[in-house]
Amino acid sequence: MSDTYNAAEIVLGQAARLKDKSALIHSGGTVSYGELLSLVNRAANALAALGIVRGARVGLMMMDSPLYCAAFLGLVKAGAVAIPLNPRLPASDYGFILASAELQLVVSDSEHMSMLSKAAAGTATRILCVSGPGESFERLVAAAPAVFTAAPTLRDDPAFWLLSSGTTGRPKAIIHSHGNCAQGGKLLSEVIGADESAVVLGTSKLFFTYCLDNAFLGPINIGATTILIDSWPEPEQVVEQIARHRPNIVFSVPTFYRRLLNLGAPQLAPLKNVAYFYSAGERLPDAIALAWREAVGREIHSCYGMSESFVNTLACHPGRQRLGATGLPLDGVQVRLLDREDREVGAGEPGVMWIKHPSLALGYQSPEATAKAFRDGWFCTGDLFVRDADGCYYHQGRADELLRIAGQWVKPAEVEEAVLADQGLREAACVVVPDRDGFDRLALFVVSARPGEGKAIAETRCEQDLPQYSRPKWICEVGELPRTPTGKVQRFRLRELLLAELTK
Repeated sequence: MSDTYNAAEIVLGQAARLKDKSALIHSGGTVSYGELLSLVNRAANALAALGIVRGARVGLMMMDSPLYCAAFLGLVKAGAVAIPLNPRLPASDYGFILASAELQLVVSDSEHMSMLSKAAAGTATRILCVSGPGESFERLVAAAPAVFTAAPTLRDDPAFWLLSSGTTGRPKAIIHSHGNCAQGGKLLSEVIGADESAVVLGTSKLFFTYCLDNAFLGPINIGATTILIDSWPEPEQVVEQIARHRPNIVFSVPTFYRRLLNLGAPQLAPLKNVAYFYSAGERLPDAIALAWREAVGREIHSCYGMSESFVNTLACHPGRQRLGATGLPLDGVQVRLLDREDREVGAGEPGVMWIKHPSLALGYQSPEATAKAFRDGWFCTGDLFVRDADGCYYHQGRADELLRIAGQWVKPAEVEEAVLADQGLREAACVVVPDRDGFDRLALFVVSARPGEGKAIAETRCEQDLPQYSRPKWICEVGELPRTPTGKVQRFRLRELLLAELTK
């Protein structure tokens, strides 16, 4: 059929031409493009032998490895639906996910087999171990033929689902098409101008949308090389990988950049050879951006995306990073900022971002959730932005966090930035919490570099640098901020923590 469209075929379209070039660098060596194509075909055949047919949903809870990459693309090539699973969700979430998504199969690392088997009780989901004694995915792939004819899928057929990262509760299933899957690498090609010579490293795991695009499907789509770190990376390990494999593009998140800075400038010397650093997942604090520039001699460029758009929506271009800026829209991305009455706001005014995007999701699994967030081809991000006169966007936090006090708009992000200017604080998160009378007020949670002194430091900074109406009603020092495995602060858990104290 002339209108067939299989994303795996497109992403791997250069594999034959680049058959001897390294596609993946991993702990066991390298995998060439020719070897990756063969591995993807073997994975697709192995999955077909397990009864996985077009449209079947399969979960992947595997370490970042060539086999993970092959399983993901093998599912897409077979016309099935790949669903990356986050192994650090609360145990209770897995039963919900397996049942609601009606997964036919989950391919799992051995350490998660027991937990997933319990979660699968009462469902039709089969749990298959990646490796080990008896039948395993690894053995099935090794024994499978290396030739596979791609399923005759269509551009709008589901290719993969993403699960929201759980910053507000239960994960939501987000449905992406083959057309979306083939969009990977827009930031690499359009913003950086990366080509086949690029070597990419991402510090986040591949179930995280940010790295699924920028550190797996994107590099493969443009014929570049990507470095896989199978375990959860530590700062020292990332520095060692950068020193050994010399990537020229690194994708990470603000919390990991902070952890790297804690190593000290001398240990960060290998990072001076990296041409481009990018950050996403949450707003990059100015203090970290400035400290990085001092320690490494390079800018951290910001970008912004979400699971619903798959690839990035905004990005700062090399040489044009402004302190605090999130970036400009990528090609084909349309952006509108709306106020609470759905009117477009002007430059300098805060508004909720709505987007039209070339890789926008088909919707959520839930029709009700889809109807709330998707409208006439537009998606409501729920994030608050300001656009300057030059068209550059600045992230202001979640729209439901914006508060009007004494006739003035108060942005939690500005409170966080003010206190983080003091080197005595490592992290800060400002959230909206109702007081005993039901009025919304600000609560600030801080992590101190000098335990026990955080509250006093934050109080002093707020008094010195913030107007009275912007100062938080409560300041709490905590040992650490609750985060998702992708690095985002779980602000709802902070609210729960304070509300529990207020109701005692």
